[in-house]
Amino acid sequence: MKNLEDWRKAGKIAAEALEYGKSLVKKGNTLLEVSDKIEDKIVKLGGKPAFPVSISCDYFAAHYCADPDEKTVFNAQVVCVDVGVHVNGAIGDNAATVDLSNNWSDLIKASREALNAASKIIQIGTNINEIGRTIQETIQSFNFSPIKNLSGHGLGLYEIHTKPSIPNFDNGNTEKLKKGQIVAIEPFATNGLGMIYETDRANCFALKQVKPVRTPFAREILKHIQEEYKTLPFTTRWLSRKFGLGKTNLALKELLNKGILDKFPPLPEKNKGMVSQAENTFLIDDKVEVLTKL
Repeated sequence: MKNLEDWRKAGKIAAEALEYGKSLVKKGNTLLEVSDKIEDKIVKLGGKPAFPVSISCDYFAAHYCADPDEKTVFNAQVVCVDVGVHVNGAIGDNAATVDLSNNWSDLIKASREALNAASKIIQIGTNINEIGRTIQETIQSFNFSPIKNLSGHGLGLYEIHTKPSIPNFDNGNTEKLKKGQIVAIEPFATNGLGMIYETDRANCFALKQVKPVRTPFAREILKHIQEEYKTLPFTTRWLSRKFGLGKTNLALKELLNKGILDKFPPLPEKNKGMVSQAENTFLIDDKVEVLTKL
């Protein structure tokens, strides 16, 4: 496979950065400070963030990225930490959950054991729905529900979500895993309904298509996005530190209105159920390789 060493390096850095991030999730620390420190660690280890660190608490399942003025302080939350790293566009994506309340150990175990169970059955030729069924049955054995409208995914160069989609339940898809695919398997467990929805306000975006823009500062920020992030997600916080928050917000509004950007808002569970997440990245080969492994 092309660039295999880049994929391995990205996975190793992602795993190390995730462990570091978990160690920082403590009562009294702030979500903003922890996000910055994880992203700084990624760079120090020789990678770049493949997406902004996502730290989603309690009933938020995913895509919660720190605002430039983020005020969240860790107290007694269930905290999902999702870390992605790229090396020359090759991506390592992994996640884990920390329980600061000491009340949700079984919920955390449900997503982690679902990931472990799925990792034991994946190989060249495994049916996609078989992975989903394994995840679903494992989570349900802990008396929780999988989140059905979140899924694992393929990974490509500078592409965080490609085919195949790896469901967290048996969706009937008999497509098979193929040699050379790189996939992130990502079980989410909840005591809620098992569905998420999109909130209104996003601070995480990705370039969808390039079009002419009117204002000079929007052109400047678009050029930066193309050069620095390509098609990978980025966040308001990163841009505001370079261009200022006022200019950033005006540019983002123009780029969104013109359909140049996709947005990824935070994803809460529909019944405000507590959520846990676990994730690793795998290379599907004659012997399956866990790329996000220390």
